[in-house]
Amino acid sequence: MADGQPEAQSRTPIGGARLEGGSSDGGTLTAFTLTTFLSALLLFSVQPMFAKMVLPVLGGAPSVWAVAMFFFQGALLVGYCYAHFLIARVPLRLTGFIHIALCLAAFVVLPIGLPTWFGEPPAGEPYLWQLGLFSVAVGLPFIAVAANAPLTQAWFATTGGRHAKDPYFLYAASNLGSLIALLGYPFLLEPAFGVRALAGYWTIGYGLLVACLAGLFLIVLKRRKDVAASGQTTTSLDDHSPRPTLSDRLSWVGLALVPSALLTAFTTHVTTDVASAPLLWVLPLSLYLLTFVLVFRERALIPRRMLLALHLASVVAALLIMSQTRNESWFVTAPVGTLAFFLSAMVAHRTLYESRPAARHLTEFYLWMSLGGALGGLAAALLAPKLFSEVYEYPLLLALSMACRPGAFTLSKPGDRKSAREELILIWLLVAVGILLIYWIPWLVDRIPHPSTAWTAEGISRAAWWITDPLYYARRALAWVLDWNGTAIVAGVLALILLANWRYPARQLMAAMLMVMTICWLPSSVKQVSALAERSYFGVYRVKGSYDGQWNTLVHGTTLHGAQRVRDEDGKPVADISPATYYYEGSPMARTVTVAREIAEGQNRKAKVGVIGLGTGSLACHGAEGEAWRFFEIDPVMVDIAVRSDSFTFMQNCQPNADIVIGDARLTMAKEVDNSYDLIIVDAFSSDAVPVHLMTAEALQLYLSKLSPTGVALLHISNRYLDLDSVLAATVKKVPGAHGLLVSDDAADGSYAQSTSTVAIFARSPETLEKFKETGTAGPLDGSPMAAWTDDHSDILAPFMSKYRKRFPSD
Repeated sequence: MADGQPEAQSRTPIGGARLEGGSSDGGTLTAFTLTTFLSALLLFSVQPMFAKMVLPVLGGAPSVWAVAMFFFQGALLVGYCYAHFLIARVPLRLTGFIHIALCLAAFVVLPIGLPTWFGEPPAGEPYLWQLGLFSVAVGLPFIAVAANAPLTQAWFATTGGRHAKDPYFLYAASNLGSLIALLGYPFLLEPAFGVRALAGYWTIGYGLLVACLAGLFLIVLKRRKDVAASGQTTTSLDDHSPRPTLSDRLSWVGLALVPSALLTAFTTHVTTDVASAPLLWVLPLSLYLLTFVLVFRERALIPRRMLLALHLASVVAALLIMSQTRNESWFVTAPVGTLAFFLSAMVAHRTLYESRPAARHLTEFYLWMSLGGALGGLAAALLAPKLFSEVYEYPLLLALSMACRPGAFTLSKPGDRKSAREELILIWLLVAVGILLIYWIPWLVDRIPHPSTAWTAEGISRAAWWITDPLYYARRALAWVLDWNGTAIVAGVLALILLANWRYPARQLMAAMLMVMTICWLPSSVKQVSALAERSYFGVYRVKGSYDGQWNTLVHGTTLHGAQRVRDEDGKPVADISPATYYYEGSPMARTVTVAREIAEGQNRKAKVGVIGLGTGSLACHGAEGEAWRFFEIDPVMVDIAVRSDSFTFMQNCQPNADIVIGDARLTMAKEVDNSYDLIIVDAFSSDAVPVHLMTAEALQLYLSKLSPTGVALLHISNRYLDLDSVLAATVKKVPGAHGLLVSDDAADGSYAQSTSTVAIFARSPETLEKFKETGTAGPLDGSPMAAWTDDHSDILAPFMSKYRKRFPSD
């Protein structure tokens, strides 16, 4: 969000009269600084706190935070509009009374919490429902606090002190409060108090803030009286500086829009594979706010030339990684993406700072800036998922960050029309060359034999006509390095063109846009041309064939979530409904179904099974006649893929009349009869991340309450980035009467037919778990000392670092 964060500057005095020196001046400065700090602390702590509250209701998807960010950016805009109206249209002596009345009215919805009367989210895409929930639960207090930043600055500008001529420096305190709130929330506040207790403490802090605002307004009235008594009737708000032009206002909107939208897109990109949790929400937002601290100052900490060079290199590197057809490891993409995002925001906000107006137009400046932030959130959180079937907005916004560089829309010096025409011709030639490269290089690469076949008789025959070409070996070496990836070759050539034009911002912008066109048009990690992509509130699903054409696969984000054989080795269609990947016969999940069935049949009844997470429907083919299976799925798009499409036929053949319940499993499972299930399988994922709210102590308690005395609950916890074994080992200790064990499958061959997996199994009695130990692959649920996950607190950093140490042990 663009809660403007400038620091002190030493601009030429605006010309307003002021009272010099004195302890009174120092006391006024201290009072305004501390109040600004407290306001920012409250503003930025409520965001992760309330978003964490709603996660269990909204399915734990990354979109929860994306939509939350848009709401807070929109509410910030409303607060800034309100503050601008007060300063511009209302006599100063009345502004304090009006604002304090609004702050007092906000106590009606405090302490912050989920209103029980609001109901449950609708099935499908609850964008509007979430915005409505946030509006009624936190809208009024958030707007009241958001308005404080520009309002108190404007008040301070009327006090006549020696600092009043340029009050932008007050946002140094705002920056500090914002960063402390954001970084302190996942590391200190939530672990120490939990979400519910924090809501109460926030109310106390809010009451203190209202008292401080009342005190500030009394100071303002007194200082204004002192200024009038001294015969000086003007302040920094009364100067006659020129009004901002339409061009100025549009540039402020654009310079705030791009980094704001990039913040939302990047955060979604990062959280999709790991988890949607406060830690991964606040770190990008903290970096975003930090950019204001670093560049909203008279002398930038990083020289402009160095900043622009680093930004250029980071954007090129991030786009080149996306041009690869394979999905790079999160450990590669996250650091590069973080650097590109951070430097892009730095460049945009530095350009924004350099275009700031005089203090008289301060509230208008922040108003247009907040409008840009809200539009950025709208574009990334709501519009992009509807416009794009793939996540095109992330590379597009990285390219658009080149438009935030100084001079990006300047073709020549003022009045030099000849130079402008020449620049336009060069840009047109650049576009033409780029389009030719996009079409020609992939065609060329397709006709060069792959290195793996280059020395076979067929490969030599295919390459024979290249022998006489002196550039053949150079092209062949380049293709070898890039694994014959035509997209990467085109992107690499365009990257060289971009770097070669580092002195010409307009050409850089066009070259970057051509790189994005390459990534989004040709096969890449962003564009899977052989896949049928569908996008919803909960992510991007791709149904695509395997490289040999024998399998249909389901990929969510970067992770395989199911496969079905559709052709044999000779390429002939087959009707194979054998469960594959993590669900093959002999897998931990298949064995658990068998054991649960045996336990139920030993009691002369048919098993009742609940499955959370539908996927391709593979588990349906493990059902037996007479058994009652119920599937809990949050996303109707997933139901369409598994049940109503021809891509996967598990459900159609094995359970054509399947009982499917739409909605978040924490809500729908709670409505089930207690002690009724023999087996509950939790197999819900967002890419590689398990929704955190489905693994908390409260969630485990819910599952166990729905199990029969001899029933078991299975959680699929395979994960590349988090040590979920240790998390559950700690969490199960907080659930009275729960017993658990770990089952790992290392015998699978790693193909589409058999994927390795790890599951945790829970039961009410240790006797029930004894039957699973007989398989020989089960062990105790134990791990590194770690904090349990609860609805109040879930630590992501510790399991992340634990997993990293296991993958890369030190010598």
